[in-house]
Amino acid sequence: MKTALISVSDKSGIVEFARSLHALGVRLLSTGGTAQLLAREGLPVTEVAEVTQFPEMLDGRVKTLHPMVHGALLARRDVPAHMAALQEHGIGTIDLLVVNLYPFEATVAKAGCTLADAIENIDIGGPAMVRSAAKNWKDVGVVTSAEQYEAVLAELQSAGQLSDKLRFALSVAAFNRIAQYDGAISDYLSSVDFEEGKLAEDYTPARRLFPGQSNGIFTKIQDLRYGENSHQQAALYRDLHPAPGSIVTGVQLQGKELSYNNIADADAAWECVKSFRLPACVIVKHANPCGVAVGTSALEAYSKAFQTDPTSAFGGIIAFNRPVDGPAAQQVSKQFVEVLMAPDFTPEALEIFKAKANVRLMKIAVPAPGGDTAWKQGRNLMDAKRVGSGLLLQTADNHELQLPDLKVVTTQQPTQEEMQDLMFAWKVAKYVKSNAIVFCKGGMTLGVGAGQMSRLDSARIASIKAQAAGLSLAGTVVASDAFFPFRDGLDVVVDAGATCVAQPGGSMRDQEVIDAANERGVAMVFTGVRHFRH
Repeated sequence: MKTALISVSDKSGIVEFARSLHALGVRLLSTGGTAQLLAREGLPVTEVAEVTQFPEMLDGRVKTLHPMVHGALLARRDVPAHMAALQEHGIGTIDLLVVNLYPFEATVAKAGCTLADAIENIDIGGPAMVRSAAKNWKDVGVVTSAEQYEAVLAELQSAGQLSDKLRFALSVAAFNRIAQYDGAISDYLSSVDFEEGKLAEDYTPARRLFPGQSNGIFTKIQDLRYGENSHQQAALYRDLHPAPGSIVTGVQLQGKELSYNNIADADAAWECVKSFRLPACVIVKHANPCGVAVGTSALEAYSKAFQTDPTSAFGGIIAFNRPVDGPAAQQVSKQFVEVLMAPDFTPEALEIFKAKANVRLMKIAVPAPGGDTAWKQGRNLMDAKRVGSGLLLQTADNHELQLPDLKVVTTQQPTQEEMQDLMFAWKVAKYVKSNAIVFCKGGMTLGVGAGQMSRLDSARIASIKAQAAGLSLAGTVVASDAFFPFRDGLDVVVDAGATCVAQPGGSMRDQEVIDAANERGVAMVFTGVRHFRH
């Protein structure tokens, strides 16, 4: 390791890294602001312009695009003709390249980013050097992140050179970074709604929500034992920048490896439970909530949620939005649970679950309420679904119903208590597979009908489930994720005991259903929004 070329936009830790390289006898080459910084810190640094014998030009756009640089990076040390060509042209080798790119992603993420600023932050020389070094990985180490400094120094200090394994890993990371960078540029430019003649430096273009090309980047967290079924293979990936408080940011504290189905069901439970402000518990089976409740504590919330459907809760996924303490853990440990998620577990709770070594405990932070974007609240901004050889993209269903949004359409008015239960039921219905019918009372689910082709059947199943659990539906409220197309669905829930119903409205037969509600003496509110979940 004789020579390192350092040219970084993000200068975090670069002085210390360069100082360590210098201490190992590595010659330092650099450019622009990086060279000035290293020189100010007293490090002997050679400007690339001295090597190329060509000054930086075009406001720094051209400085490393030169054979003296790329020849030094691309020459294979094991090919005599390559080395002879270097000698003939007076080109020395570069053994380590340290480059991070212009901050394009951060620039275009700023409100009011102009097209000129975006274009100027498209790095040209950096990616070109990174590709050259990464291609020649057998002879050149390429560092594209400050997170790699420690591993590189450790090997240089212990062995004087980088191992083949590390150089290859650095090369893969470099090409991944270039792919991410080019994807971000493509996403931005494909979304720009350019107006003819708008070339001024202060032009801030409108951007389309869905770009002309989608370049989603996901990094693998782990391979999974198998997929949805044992004959399928699977792996878990996460967004390049995952939302805080999402399932992929959790830490597994104990238990068996998470399966594909565990993760899918756990995500459904976690997304539901974190939507509540009061202490809440959500029990999920096969991606559907089978019991949801709020209470004064984790224990009370769980005890109420479990009552909804004890049979389905067996082998289910349980999520809390409050830390699990000893009393809650003691109660949960009495049932068979696949995955248990919470923002934290007390020492007493962890001790209790030591006796249940196979239970997968997941610790996930609950995002703070509020924030000016859904992402800050730990929610996806976009949802995706594969279809054949295509991809469906949509904005995520992050709609939050507020009490003033409810429109009473019947003569009978809901009580204040019923309105609170309607808000609770509506939140639950959002996470139940369509067609969804949810009976609730007192901050807990009493019957859930999910995933049926007919809304009428979902209503009947919800009533049957409540009866099987020994729960009375008298005086309950009902939430329907979409409108009642006919009065028959309403009649089923009212026959079961419901006195108040929430539905989106919007059917051609709305008046028929309203008339039926008035006939039956029950209250009905329209939400104005539906929550299909397929």
